[in-house]
Amino acid sequence: MDISIQNDSTHSPIFLVGFMGSGKTHWGRQWAAVLHRKFIDVDELIETQEQLSVTEIFSSKGEAWFREKEALVLRSVIDKNDLLVSCGGGLPCFHDNMNFMNSTGTTIYLQASPRFLLHNILKEPQARPLLKNMNEAEMLFFIETKLNERNPCYKQATFILNAEDLTGDSIKIIPCTKDY
Repeated sequence: MDISIQNDSTHSPIFLVGFMGSGKTHWGRQWAAVLHRKFIDVDELIETQEQLSVTEIFSSKGEAWFREKEALVLRSVIDKNDLLVSCGGGLPCFHDNMNFMNSTGTTIYLQASPRFLLHNILKEPQARPLLKNMNEAEMLFFIETKLNERNPCYKQATFILNAEDLTGDSIKIIPCTKDY
């Protein structure tokens, strides 16, 4: 299969996108080490800047404020080379962020089934502000609904990897990582 990337620089940012629970932070940390890139988790950066958890930010400032902050943080980090950026699940779908990421680097969608996502989310449900106070059936319905809404955005990614089959070496199949 002939795969090409929009930005052929091996130093341009790599952005991991996908639904919560797809493994963006987990794999992002591992792959950044393999590729000798700096890892940035947008949610963690916002939490550090605001000195609040994402859940607390949603409660106190609202989702609209959070989405604005995500867009600002995303645009502030891309002036650095050799980054691997883990994006919050909703980030690509707001403020033209997906187009911005595709024009400045390589986007990789970690695609997964709703059941796989639910399994991972149930390991840390308190860290998921959009799922607060939901039982398992409600969570699954929410995941299916939101995933259907967000998939058209996610599928604009440069590459799509099956999150259910990933390994530490999975990142090496992406052409922009060929020098590592």
